[in-house]
This record gives sequence, C-alpha cells and structure tokens, in this order.
Amino acid sequence: MSEMMDDMDMGGAATPEIETTAETAAEAKAAEFLAGFAQFREELSGEIARIGTRVEALSARAQQQANHEAARPALSAKAEVAQPHAKAFGAYVRGGDEHALRSIALEGKGLNTGLPDQGGFLVDPRTSAAIEAQLRGAGSLRSIARVVQVEATAYDVLIDQNDLDAAWQAETTAVSESSPTVARISIALHELSASPQASQRLLDDSAFDVEMWLAERIADKFGRAETAAFVDGDGLDKPSGFLRKPALPNVSWLWGTLGYVTTGVLGGFDLNDPGDAIVDLVYSLGAAYRQNGTFVMNSRTAGEVRKMKDNQGRFLWVESVAEASPARLLGYPVVILEDMPDIDDDSLAIAFGDFGRGYTVAERPDTRILRDPYSAKPNVVFYATKRVGGDVSDFAAIKLLKFGVA
Repeated sequence: MSEMMDDMDMGGAATPEIETTAETAAEAKAAEFLAGFAQFREELSGEIARIGTRVEALSARAQQQANHEAARPALSAKAEVAQPHAKAFGAYVRGGDEHALRSIALEGKGLNTGLPDQGGFLVDPRTSAAIEAQLRGAGSLRSIARVVQVEATAYDVLIDQNDLDAAWQAETTAVSESSPTVARISIALHELSASPQASQRLLDDSAFDVEMWLAERIADKFGRAETAAFVDGDGLDKPSGFLRKPALPNVSWLWGTLGYVTTGVLGGFDLNDPGDAIVDLVYSLGAAYRQNGTFVMNSRTAGEVRKMKDNQGRFLWVESVAEASPARLLGYPVVILEDMPDIDDDSLAIAFGDFGRGYTVAERPDTRILRDPYSAKPNVVFYATKRVGGDVSDFAAIKLLKFGVA
C-alpha cells in the first residue's frame, strides 16, 4: 500500500514539469516567428527603398530627356506622328522631297492641299499661322483693318448709305415707305509674291528652324509690299490704297471720296495752336466711327506731333506703358505706317478713322511655296505666292488731315 502511495506522489510531481516544458516550446516558437517576421520586414523595407531609388532615377532620366526634347528646334522636337503634313512640308523645304506630300491624305481644301500640278505646294497650317501672325503685327494696316478670307476671286461689300426714313404717324395717316441706297464695292484679289533664299548647306543643318526662318522672311516681304499698297496702291494688279481715293473738304464730303480738314498753314501746323488741327480731325469723324478711331502717320510726322502740348504744358501724345500697346494721341491709338507721306505742302500726312469699317483686306487663306534649287546655285530659292486685295469699304469711316489752307 505504501509503495502505491509513493508511486502516486511521484506521478503528481511530474505534471508541472511537463507543463513547463510545453510553455517553453511555445515561447521558443513565438520568438522564432517574431524574429523571422522582423527579418522579413527588414528585407521588405530594403526592397522598397531600392525600388524608390530606381523610380527616382527613372524620373530624373525622363525629365532630362523631356528637357532635351524641348530644347530642340521645332522641326526636330517631335516625332511628327500627330502632324505628318508638317514633317512632309519640312522634307520638301529642306530637300525638295515631294513624295511625302503627294502620299499624305491631307484634310480640307485650303492650307493642307498639295498642288503639284500647279507647280508648288501649299504651306502647312503651323507655318501659315506664323506668317499671318507677323503680317498682323505692329506697323501694318492689317492690325486695324477688317481682314476677311475668301475662296473666290473677289469679295463684295454692301454698304447701306442711308437709313430708312422714320417719321411720326397719326392713327389714320398713311405710312410712307422708302428704300435705302445700297453701295456695292467689289474687292478684287491680286497675286503677291516673295522669293527668299537660303543655301542648301544651311537647309541641311538639322538645328536650323527652317519653318520659322521661312515664315519670317515671307512675312517681312509680304508685309512691306502689302502696307505700301494698302496706303497708296493704284489698284492695278495690286490693292487700292485709301490715299488714292478722291479727297474733298469735309464740309462738302460726298460718298466715294474721303473728307479732310486743313491745318490752316501750308506745309505745317499753326505755330500758336498746333493741336487744334488734330482736334478738328478727330471731330470731323462721326460719333459712331470715332469710338473706334485710330491715328495713322509715319515716324517723321509722329516726331512733330509728339512735341505738341496743351495750354497747361501737358503732352497730347502719351506713350504706352504696356508692352506691344500703341501710343495714344488725345486718347486714341496711333499706328505708325512708314508709307504715309511726310508733312509737306498740301500733303495728307495724317489719317484718322475706324479702319475696321473703313478699309477691308480680302485674301485667300493659303500661301503657295515653290522650291527652286537651280536658278541661284548654291542657294535654294523659295517662290512664295499669296492672293490678296484691299479697298476702302466705308468712305465715311476715314478722315484726313491736309497740311494746307484749302
């Protein structure tokens, strides 16, 4: 019996030892798991850091590539996938390759149409837009005139010369009717040409922005020829200038002529009150036109007007503080056109009017380019043509200042 009791005592003492061993094993496994998880987290953090470093390197490389692409000239900056016509036009200008222009299905019938059967190709829209922007710049009548684009050979302007009669009517009084007088002005389009040239070696240089060069050269030549015609053109194979229209004293003005006021001094301004003639010119124009009025004169005349002061010693001429904004005379903008005449005996050296209504420029929207590598070797000549016309469209909208007494 006593032996059995001893065995029972020994068995009861063994149970805590077994439980302790199990707890130790569980703690060991937990510690091993935590250690493994810590190692995994450390490795994951390292991998994330490496990925971040690689992403930053790729971003820096992409930005460097973007900056490099942006620094290239216009013809080399893009793959031209979205503008195949521009790439084809560049190839034609640089090397005379017409194959790309012939093979492209260009949209529209204006700027994008190839005309090999007529001896040339129309410029792509981007180049043409650059030319137009420069033609409309400062020093051009285009900047203040009305400019319309037509597909015909002429542009007709209809002007209502007088309003319908209006009268108060009694209830039983018959209503009188009248018809307005309508003037029809037809502006014919004439061909304007320019021939800029460059060496073939310069065209072969990929760093040379041939499109911008071509646009600037054509714009310069077209702009000077146009302005001269818009001011003093005789209408024979060129636009009709507004100074070529008959001029009458404003008090006896008739449709088909331009009215003028005089300075009262032959070949100059009145010495005592020189600004009075400028004021008379402004108010010779109707109020409906005067709100959009603009002065037009050349630089030499502007130099004389610039000196004028009022009775309190203030200049009538105010220079603009804003970039690309014109100076103002009596509150109205001044456009300098060097083709206006100088101050001289009976000269019409200053014009004032609403040129947006008074003068209309009509043009075809395309500029045709013909590449000639043979006539002026080793230079390549670009024969550019454009059809444009211009004429006075409202004779009441422009007034002139005559440097004379009558």
